[in-house]
Amino acid sequence: MAQKPLRLLACGDVEGKFDVLFNRVRAIQKKSGNFDLLLCVGNFFGSTPSAEWEEYKTGVKKAPIQTYVLGANNQETVKYFQDADGCELAENITYLGRKGVFTGTSGLQIVYLSGTESLNEPVPGYSFSPKDVSSLRTMLCSAPRFKGVDILLTSPWPKYVGNFGNSSGEIDTKKCGSALVSSLATALKPRYHFVALEKTYYERLPYRNHIVLQENAQHATRFIALANVGNPDKKKYLYAFSIIPMKLMDAAELVKQPPDVTENPYRRSGKDAAMGKQTPAPEEESACQFFFDLNEKQGRKRSSTGRESKSSPHPKQPRKPPQPPGPCWFCLASPEVEKHLVVNVGTHCYLALAKGGLSDDHVLILPIGHYQSVVELSTEVVEEVEKYKATLRRFFKSRGKRCVLFERNYKSHHLQLQVVPVPLSCCATDDIKDAFISQAQEQQIELLEIPEHSDIKQIAQPGAAYFYVELDTGEKLFHRIKKNFPLQFGREVLASEAILNIPDKSDWRQCQISREEEETLARRFRKDFEPFDFTLDD
Repeated sequence: MAQKPLRLLACGDVEGKFDVLFNRVRAIQKKSGNFDLLLCVGNFFGSTPSAEWEEYKTGVKKAPIQTYVLGANNQETVKYFQDADGCELAENITYLGRKGVFTGTSGLQIVYLSGTESLNEPVPGYSFSPKDVSSLRTMLCSAPRFKGVDILLTSPWPKYVGNFGNSSGEIDTKKCGSALVSSLATALKPRYHFVALEKTYYERLPYRNHIVLQENAQHATRFIALANVGNPDKKKYLYAFSIIPMKLMDAAELVKQPPDVTENPYRRSGKDAAMGKQTPAPEEESACQFFFDLNEKQGRKRSSTGRESKSSPHPKQPRKPPQPPGPCWFCLASPEVEKHLVVNVGTHCYLALAKGGLSDDHVLILPIGHYQSVVELSTEVVEEVEKYKATLRRFFKSRGKRCVLFERNYKSHHLQLQVVPVPLSCCATDDIKDAFISQAQEQQIELLEIPEHSDIKQIAQPGAAYFYVELDTGEKLFHRIKKNFPLQFGREVLASEAILNIPDKSDWRQCQISREEEETLARRFRKDFEPFDFTLDD
């Protein structure tokens, strides 16, 4: 069966004209059917406050399509983008972040870089630096069998893009644009590259990404610059297209060259830009893109520019966790906690056996203080959660198992990060991923794939309801809960025939055992886990 193409819309500078844009989208969808996503480049907000935006922000009005936007390009609009690593701005409107990769469950890969080029330090909150471009390039190009990406979103034009192509009109591409964006486009080989800011429409002839007779054929790139929404000259600001994700395409079909394809614009006179020679050699930085960097700099909070803040000579006291509104079954200090199930206690988190678990070693990672979800955790708690996750992965691997983590922030008051071990002999990680996606589709639940080096803070605000799965490979699946959601969905998928094959255990209430049996299982787990217990090192 042929893969069904995704139907996407791309838009130039909105500049606060939200009603104009979304009314136009509604008209298009009424005439041509629904589209899957709207991608906005350039200035999403205007330089002056907008009463229109308040209506979308407060839910009085709603975008008719899932919309993803880039960040600020000037100081006046930085205030709208509070989280440098992306967040939900309003229902159906999401800020992608300063830089990173967004991957849908279809496999479509969208790379984004917010802001304008800056070679000065410190880099303003509305700009990107050589380090930002270098980290994106390193993260993607170092992947095995890297061929390119489906879509690249930047606000500035790439310098030299007009070389060998059709006329770019009044825009002189030898002077206008960013050499860093040229460098990024050269390395990432996007199938589509969308830009804005110059208040004009320019669709360049497609260009090739290989040298004829010297390299194997590769796919072509289509570059499209879009005008500003509602411009008086009626220049094109909205671009509709269909695309099948690169990873799902037949190789021969992917590399077919359009009849009007040209040479790569960055390869000759643009060569210095493509090689990054016009800018200082960027220092490599972590390719991670989330607010709490969870690699070797675990848990240190970064500033709004995404850079790590320097230590103060007077370090701040740890933030006191919020207090529960009433009795809580999971706050460790609460008398309601079934303490016989607790198997390990750290500084900020603890482990407990799941009541009515899917297996004897099904455990929960829980914060000691009262936090509702992962999104709301403080820095030090995030650090210890990650430590427990890594330790449990090693522990279960030593026992011939891989672990699946999931969280349901819906009809719950205290974060419960479920950790379910799955024997390696049962199935592969891809089988687990496929089971979640297929069962989600059956129940009309949209599971989005977010990359390994991204975080749900990009797409979920504190208080937002969501379901989240993390596989042992680091792959993550996310669903934003809008209305109803099956409370046992995570258990049902893992208990299904495709994975653990214990469908009768999908409801924890059917799996409860006596207190004596629970105490026996807890003693056994504590003993087995002791050689891996990092809290003993403190």
